Amino acid sequence: MSKRKRLSVLLSLVMVLSVLISGCSSKEAEKPASNDNSESSTPAASQSDYPKKSITVLQGFAAGGGSDTLAQATQPYLEKILGQTFVNQYIPGATGAIAWTQLAKQTEADGYTISITNTPMLMTNYIMNEEITYNIDELDPIANVVTDPGVIVVGKDSKYNTAEEFFEDAKANPDKLTVGNSGVGGDDFFTILIFEKESDLKFQQIPFDGDGPSWQAAMGNKIDASFNNLGITYPQIDAGNLKCLAIFAEERDPMLPDVPTVKELGYDVVSGSSRGYSAPKGIPEDVKQKLCDAFAEMAENPDFIKGCQDRALPIDIKIGDDYVQYLEEQEAKFEEIWNEVKDQYAQ
Repeated sequence: MSKRKRLSVLLSLVMVLSVLISGCSSKEAEKPASNDNSESSTPAASQSDYPKKSITVLQGFAAGGGSDTLAQATQPYLEKILGQTFVNQYIPGATGAIAWTQLAKQTEADGYTISITNTPMLMTNYIMNEEITYNIDELDPIANVVTDPGVIVVGKDSKYNTAEEFFEDAKANPDKLTVGNSGVGGDDFFTILIFEKESDLKFQQIPFDGDGPSWQAAMGNKIDASFNNLGITYPQIDAGNLKCLAIFAEERDPMLPDVPTVKELGYDVVSGSSRGYSAPKGIPEDVKQKLCDAFAEMAENPDFIKGCQDRALPIDIKIGDDYVQYLEEQEAKFEEIWNEVKDQYAQ
C-alpha cells in the first residue's frame, strides 16, 4: 500500500472516530458509522471553532423570576468557559410556551440560540393544551442545573407557625383554606394536586400570574398560604417577611435547617421546579458537546457552587442523555396527574 493510500485510510479512520465520540449521548457514541450513501446526521460544515459570536438565551418569563435567577447564577461562568457573551431575550407569556414554541419551531439549530427550560411547565403546556404543538422531542436538552424545591410559606403575621397547625386546620376545613400558586399548569399548581392526593387534604387553589404575586399575597395575609419555590421566596424568608412551614425536598435545606420536609411529616411528596438549558433539535454534535462540557466544567467551580448555595438553589446537574431521560420521566408523570384531574378544569 502506498504512503498516500495509507494516509487516506488513516484520515478516514480519524473521521469515523470523531463521529463516534462526538455528542453528549453515550448512546449516540455507540452507533456504528454508516457504510451506505444515506444522509449523515453529522453537519457538513465544521463547527470546531464554536462559538464565534454571542449566544442568545430565550427566557419564557419576565425578568426577575426563576429563569432570570438561573441566568445570573450560570452565565458569568459559561461566558468565561466558552469565551463569548450570553444575551438574554425575554419572551413572557403562556407559561413559557411562546418562547419554547419559538425555540422548537422557528430557531436555527446552530447552537447560537438556546433557551432556559423549566419543568414541569415545559411539558404541561402541551399536555394541558392541544393548541400548543411543540414537544420535548423537538429539543436537544443540554443540561439541567438546579431543582428548586417547593415550599409552603405564610406571612410573618400568620396564625400558622408550623406545618402541623396548617394541615390540621385544612383537615378540619376542607376546601376552605386558600393557597396560592403561580398559575394553572405551573409547578406549584401540580405540587398542590400531588400533595392533596397523598394527604387527602383539600385546598382552595388561587392562581396568580407568577410566583411573586403569590408570595406577596401570602405576605399580605390575603391568602392563607402560598405554595412556591425556595429559591424565589428565600430572600423574604431570610428577611423575616415570610415563614416557611415545610419544604418538598428529600432532605432539609441547610439554609433553613429548622424547616421540616413534607416527607418527615408523613407525606411522600417531593416536588419543585427544575431549570436547565436546551437547544432546538439537530444542533451539530460537536457544538452540543462543547455546551455539555461547559456545563460540566461550571458544575465543578467552587464559586458557582457557593453562588447557588447563597441563593438557596440546590444544584441538580443532569447533562445530555441524563437530562433527556429526566424530561421524559417528568412528561409521563405529569400527563398521568393531569388525566386524573383535567375534568375539574374543563373550560
